[in-house]
Amino acid sequence: KPLQFISGGSPLTSSSQQNTMTKAAASIFTLILLFVLASPAMALCIKSEKANLRTGPGTKYEKLWQVFQYMPFKLLKTKESWKQVQDLDGDSYWVHAPLTTQKYKCAVIKNNQTNLRKGPGTKFPKVKWAPVDKFFSMRVLKIENNWVHIEDASGDKAWIYRPLVWIQ
Repeated sequence: KPLQFISGGSPLTSSSQQNTMTKAAASIFTLILLFVLASPAMALCIKSEKANLRTGPGTKYEKLWQVFQYMPFKLLKTKESWKQVQDLDGDSYWVHAPLTTQKYKCAVIKNNQTNLRKGPGTKFPKVKWAPVDKFFSMRVLKIENNWVHIEDASGDKAWIYRPLVWIQ
């Protein structure tokens, strides 16, 4: 069907073209709405000296694992005073909310026998307490290029190559 023009030179579209444009606009609107309403997983850290990870939201649920200060997690959801979290391996647990914080970033080692350095680069010597193993957790002080300045729970500081840690 040919396009029709009204005064001023603007084209009028056929009803099938209008229907297609309406469907496209509705699809775009739906995608935007989903993007806006979808809440991205938020990061949190263990702020207490240690915390128990459980199968459900309460102390009556089985304790699966105990983690130490600065262990990072992705927050999945909250139920009363409990938070469901996900670790670097994708496993989910429940932790008592008052034991957590979102005030700073934390990192955890991805692999065993990971070196930590005195400065941001391999030209710097290893710290005397390196290497460390998977699940060693730290507070992130800053990120410089592809190196992360960290501090562990005892206050020791070091640098680690960014791809070797999971930061939340």
